[in-house]
Amino acid sequence: MFKKNINKNNSVTSTSINSNDKVKLLNPDPRVRIIPLGGLEEVGRNCTIIEYYEPETKKRDIIIVDLGLQFPEEAMMGIDFVIPNTYYLQNKIKDIRGIIITHGHYDHIGAIPYLMDKLGNPPIFAGALARSIILKRQDDFPNAQKPKIKIMNSGEKIDLGVFNIEFIHVNHNIPDSFSLYIKTPTGTIYHSGDFKFDRNPAMEAPSDIGRMANIGNEGVDVLMSDSTSVIEKGQAIPEESVKQELEKIFDQYRDYRIIIGTISSNIGRMAQILEISEKMGRFVAIEGYSMKSNVLIIKELGYLKLDAKTLISSKKATTLPSNKVTIMCTGAQGEDRAALMRIAQKEHKFIELTNKDVVLFSSSVIPGNERTVQTVHDLLARQAGKVINYRMMGIHSGGHARAEDAKTLISLIKPKYLIPIHGNYFMLKAHTELGQDLGMKPEHTLALDNGNIFNLSKKEFWVSKKKVPTNYIMVDGLGVGDVGEIVLRDRQKMAEEGMFTIIILIDSQTGKVKEPIDIISRGFIYMNDRRDLVNEARDKIKEIVLHTASQEPFNASYVRDELREELGEFLYKKTHRRPLILPVVMKI
Repeated sequence: MFKKNINKNNSVTSTSINSNDKVKLLNPDPRVRIIPLGGLEEVGRNCTIIEYYEPETKKRDIIIVDLGLQFPEEAMMGIDFVIPNTYYLQNKIKDIRGIIITHGHYDHIGAIPYLMDKLGNPPIFAGALARSIILKRQDDFPNAQKPKIKIMNSGEKIDLGVFNIEFIHVNHNIPDSFSLYIKTPTGTIYHSGDFKFDRNPAMEAPSDIGRMANIGNEGVDVLMSDSTSVIEKGQAIPEESVKQELEKIFDQYRDYRIIIGTISSNIGRMAQILEISEKMGRFVAIEGYSMKSNVLIIKELGYLKLDAKTLISSKKATTLPSNKVTIMCTGAQGEDRAALMRIAQKEHKFIELTNKDVVLFSSSVIPGNERTVQTVHDLLARQAGKVINYRMMGIHSGGHARAEDAKTLISLIKPKYLIPIHGNYFMLKAHTELGQDLGMKPEHTLALDNGNIFNLSKKEFWVSKKKVPTNYIMVDGLGVGDVGEIVLRDRQKMAEEGMFTIIILIDSQTGKVKEPIDIISRGFIYMNDRRDLVNEARDKIKEIVLHTASQEPFNASYVRDELREELGEFLYKKTHRRPLILPVVMKI
């Protein structure tokens, strides 16, 4: 029998195999491996490798489910995005059969432009909307290879190597969202994608519950299920209920100009706002590049039918009566340069708030954005007649399954093993408990970490002792992966303590510092107010150089290191702050 360590929290530990590792490594049985590169321990960066491997023949087939990005944490100064680390795949490019996209949100597709070349530009299989969003974004990467994307529809199946993959329609907050039913020679996997159950969804049919039930009756080994909202009780709010609340607001404030902030990827919500505005005789101005782009895409694909006159420019909107205008804009998460923040800070070229404006936040706050959302809310409250958030009026329905929805999926699929995905660890842990509430064995509900390798053969399952590298790959401007922890630490230090730069010339004959010593302080002290400290620092620099630069042979690196260390200690004693010290040492 196989053995496996599960700690008291039901998470797989790094010592998850307590049998002889060599026995496992020599196990000749074919197995399918599930390897999350992102999306566990975090919200975003969703990417999972599913690999079939035969140890005896070395046969290997790989598919990748999603290739998403994560938006940076507050401490990641200057970082644009975080993307998955694909190091594990670098010597397996020839074995990659394709990339499967569950839906068109950036946390599932955003890393495609950065990683496709590294992965050998394999074919992508996605819904029509996801395909359009991927190709539209590719315009920003003119030197990258154009991805090869095949459009998939609900109910369609494809064969990629040994994998047979079926696309099952589910509701999210964007059309063309899919769950995946994956058959392999050693077992079956049901990957939920991002999903919820909604009897009256916007722009589409309800999730295909009938097919899910049939799949469950066929027998599923592993359910990988969305955990983003499982800590919330009950079921997801139906989109029809949200639409009714929006209509009430539009009716209650019919004499006001209505400004709505939402997320540009929430296609369903944007469609509702446009339809209600048109129904009530309002023109709509859209603010935000990504929002304009997505509205254009859903119109072209036929998901949205609008009168050609409904959409107007923001400049045109300022010439119309307030009760004839809706402004739909990005920035509901308090993003610094998004449209709603620019309006709130009175920096928008055309839109100026008055007491005849009502501002709606039609999206929940993403964890980590609470402070910035509060800031923009405060600014808006000082200028607009009324500010309404989603908690006040029930005007946001999340796109993810709540606790009862998650339990419904487990009951439909009836898996042997549950692997929660898409969420921070506490979300994954809560999801395992839902499975156990339904009678699943604790050892069959697995809260994995990014990089864990879940193995499934026809006889058994186990989690490998070794993990795959999943450290953050950071995108900063045009640089991918060239900003690491050391650079981030320097940025944080400069932001928190400032920078102290010294430029010194050392006499090659005497080893003494030649005057003058140039000192530049940024974010540490204002030098004109602390001339005493600057002069003391110059004396300290001379002292440090005297006992370091006189050594033969002259070692500039040693001098710089000593200056950083000793001058840092000196400044800390004087100020209780330790700036980033940048010494420039030249010998003449």
